[in-house]
Amino acid sequence: MPDFHQHGGAYANPSQPQTGYPQNNPYAAAAPQRLTSSSQPSPLSSSPLASNPTPPMNPTHAGPAAPTATMAPQASVAEKKQEALRVARDLFRQSPDWVTFFREILGVEGVVRRLFNVPEQLNDFEHCEEYGEIQLMIAKLRERTSVQAESKEPTRVITVRLPKSLHESLRVEAHTRRTSMNKLCISKLLQVVDDSMIPND
Repeated sequence: MPDFHQHGGAYANPSQPQTGYPQNNPYAAAAPQRLTSSSQPSPLSSSPLASNPTPPMNPTHAGPAAPTATMAPQASVAEKKQEALRVARDLFRQSPDWVTFFREILGVEGVVRRLFNVPEQLNDFEHCEEYGEIQLMIAKLRERTSVQAESKEPTRVITVRLPKSLHESLRVEAHTRRTSMNKLCISKLLQVVDDSMIPND
């Protein structure tokens, strides 16, 4: 898999060409094949980070294996980044729905937050090229939503009060990008927001 060039701190909508994202997106190609017993071992198998066996997320139905990673005390930040990316790639190759991928990789109890349990390290990871590649994986999985079974995870509804001008701007942007308001807003919510861009209450 080709390496990505370093990009900036803010992530734009990955479905559109953006400065900082590689134009030769490997996730825009054909859907990856599922993992088989002939899959090559990870080049990180000898690193201080060892991956545990991955039991099914729910034994009552077939689905992608839940990714796990263990962190050795002597593991460096760079090794943690590579481990997070390795686990994400392994899960991506199983073609899960995007909600499952997000929950297992970037969710509150996901691999990334278990590896980077210090806020400063998590913030650093969210601005590195490995995180950018994971974002591209999510974008590609979201494109397949219409042809895959929906996630078993329940949905929640929030009400956000918007000025009329901002709502109109989102509506026009969604039309221009040929997507729905719901998908556009989710895309924006998936991106990293710098603390300096969020006003205090």
